[in-house]
Amino acid sequence: MSRGGGKGLSLKDKLDGNELDLSLCDLNEVPVRELAALPKATVLDLSCNNLVSLPSDFCSLLHLVKLDLSKNRLQQLPVDFGRLINLQHLDLLNNRLVTLPVSFAQLKNLKWLDLKDNPLDPVLAKVAGDCLDEKQCKQAAAKVLQHMKAIQSEQDRQRQRKLQAEREMEKKREAEQRAKEAQERELRKREKAEEKERRRREYDAQKASKQEMEKKPKKETVQTRKPASSSRPPQPARHKHSSWSRSVLRVLLFLLFCVLCTLAACKLTELHRQPLCISVNTLYEDVLAALQNHKTLQNMLQHNSQQ
Repeated sequence: MSRGGGKGLSLKDKLDGNELDLSLCDLNEVPVRELAALPKATVLDLSCNNLVSLPSDFCSLLHLVKLDLSKNRLQQLPVDFGRLINLQHLDLLNNRLVTLPVSFAQLKNLKWLDLKDNPLDPVLAKVAGDCLDEKQCKQAAAKVLQHMKAIQSEQDRQRQRKLQAEREMEKKREAEQRAKEAQERELRKREKAEEKERRRREYDAQKASKQEMEKKPKKETVQTRKPASSSRPPQPARHKHSSWSRSVLRVLLFLLFCVLCTLAACKLTELHRQPLCISVNTLYEDVLAALQNHKTLQNMLQHNSQQ
């Protein structure tokens, strides 16, 4: 294995029983694949290297019981670091850690912890305290685990509250959606009822109109079937005929008056010598002679002459 974390020297050469010492190897990354092939290496020393971070698959090394990561440049641990549930001893001295992942609370077997010489969050630093002897390091492990469990519980409660709020919001949205759908159904129902009522009125109107049209021919048939003696011409036509007859009579009377006036003038005045009057008198005598040939008219003329 090379100093850059490459390959070349087998890790088995550094394995001593269940201990694997990779300290002072100038490592920039952890050879996780090679470590996973050595499940007997329950004690792993990666101190005094140039590690800035641990890969996420590092948390698959569940066989680790003791882990030394001191004197590196670690700025944070993997989010699922708590998967290393068999870990009992953890040395993080002299790194650049500020906080620990919440999953740290799952390291239920952790008995020893050293977080000295890290720029820890003040609250976490106070909880961890100093790890100057075995007792303090054991207390640090217990207190930090308790602290991280509290943080995890609070996050779980917040998550539950958030989920509850989301569920309530979802229920509210569903209730609003149901109310909206019910309102739309009611609106459609009302519109349908109004449409049915409108069509019913149109049908009644058409039916009434049809019945009215059927009644009119019956009335006309009844009128045409009345007796001929009782039937008379419409009053307006009779009035028109009477007016026309009176007009013709007036014209005839006017012409008769004109003829009589002309005849009187030609008979009784000095105009009888005029050519017009001579013609009129001659026509009068001819007409009078023709009328005298009829017996009835002759009697009438005799009666008139006597008068």
